[in-house]
Amino acid sequence: MAALAEVFASQGAILSGSDVPDHFYTDEILRQIGLEPFTSFDASHISADVELVVYSAAYDPATNPELMEARRRGLPMLSYPEALGELSRRFDASGIAGVHGKTTTTAMTGSILETMKSSVTVIAGSAVSSFGNRCTYVGGDKYLVAETCEYKRHFLNFSPRRILLTSVESDHQDYYPTYESIRDAFVEYGESLPQGGELIFCADDPGASEVAAQIKGKRKDISSVPYGFSASGPYRISEFETKEGENQFCLEASHERFRLHVPGKHLVLDAAGAIALATSIVIDERSAGQEEIAKGLECLSRNDWALIARALDGFRGSKRRSEIVGTAGGVLVMDDYAHHPTALRDTIAGLKSFWPGRRIIVDFMSHTYSRTKALLDDFAASFGQADGLILHGIYASAREKPLEGITGRSIFEKARALNPEKVDIETALRNWNLRGIGEISPGKLPDKFILYIESLEGAADLIFPLIRPGDLFITMGAGDNWKVGAALLDKLTREGTYV
Repeated sequence: MAALAEVFASQGAILSGSDVPDHFYTDEILRQIGLEPFTSFDASHISADVELVVYSAAYDPATNPELMEARRRGLPMLSYPEALGELSRRFDASGIAGVHGKTTTTAMTGSILETMKSSVTVIAGSAVSSFGNRCTYVGGDKYLVAETCEYKRHFLNFSPRRILLTSVESDHQDYYPTYESIRDAFVEYGESLPQGGELIFCADDPGASEVAAQIKGKRKDISSVPYGFSASGPYRISEFETKEGENQFCLEASHERFRLHVPGKHLVLDAAGAIALATSIVIDERSAGQEEIAKGLECLSRNDWALIARALDGFRGSKRRSEIVGTAGGVLVMDDYAHHPTALRDTIAGLKSFWPGRRIIVDFMSHTYSRTKALLDDFAASFGQADGLILHGIYASAREKPLEGITGRSIFEKARALNPEKVDIETALRNWNLRGIGEISPGKLPDKFILYIESLEGAADLIFPLIRPGDLFITMGAGDNWKVGAALLDKLTREGTYV
């Protein structure tokens, strides 16, 4: 919603809005565009001069007082997915879709197109460092690149000429009870491409490859472009290498060696997809109405590839995506939005290879009861490469109720059984007849551990004695356990480490 507000403001709209009173990083973005939202919902906020109401799909028009007032007055109303769809029809639009990687791939695509001075507007699902820590880049009004969400088939509102598909697997089990149901939604999205449209997909992801094959079988008129380590063609990744703090790789299309300073092999895949989409847009932009110039990749010069490499070399991620929060006491504190077992496993593996000399301490909070229940075993198995693991209660969604027998401890019990090398701190305290972690002598502090803390309140104080200089502490999940990392960083800044 904040990103959409940015785009509306850039086109001259006069904005007002409402939100809950909690503080979000988007508040500063809204201030920069002159919008100070109300911190409550009231019918009086729909003033006499309001001409259009756009609302998050999280709010119900039948119960929200502002939406009820707008409906009573007969004002035009659009949900966010509907508004983004209307916007897409004013541009040559590209939609980035997938269970994982949408935000990072969108941010990388925008960073490349910004460097190449393309006439493009980009809408990402998080603040991006290379966008000036905003959620959008507004560089023109010809092309639009935007994240498009699969939940409740929201992406079917979007009208893309190109789709970039990063990954497909079971998720959003409250709406898609089976893998086949979510797969079919992505197929339907792909089939919405116009004649001559382009589907760019990750060849390394089984679900994305299956969806691409089904679309290709139904729509012979759509161009299909694979990318990845197992892809054929210009966007096949080769010569991949990880050094401390840097991933390097090459593509068949170019002699350039690309460098990424964000961790994880999965982000190299995102970069390859971003290059494929960005070059497609640049080629289209240069070829329009100019039949005499070379078509395809031939119109990209060595300088163009150098600009792409420069954009990726300068890319430092986006908010809550392997975000470095700070360093204190020799401890690197990070935050990441990963909330699906595959994303957790890939991110932790990437951190391990990126910083091999650091212990990786993961603080995870699961999001939604339905996802936790459906993927319980996968969640428990995703933390094998973490040296320390802290788990919390489930972060509930407003769209569902608790499920009997499914709690944060459900993951903890299974993860503890799968990771016997990790010392269970609760059991150790009982065995040592100690009342708290702070009573453990430094010589007995374990290298590998697992700990359950239901509430976030005071969690940083409990975790503090387990942290050492040289550690990497990362909060992960779609909940609000990022507050634990912020509190721990503050304590480390004031006191240093316990050891």
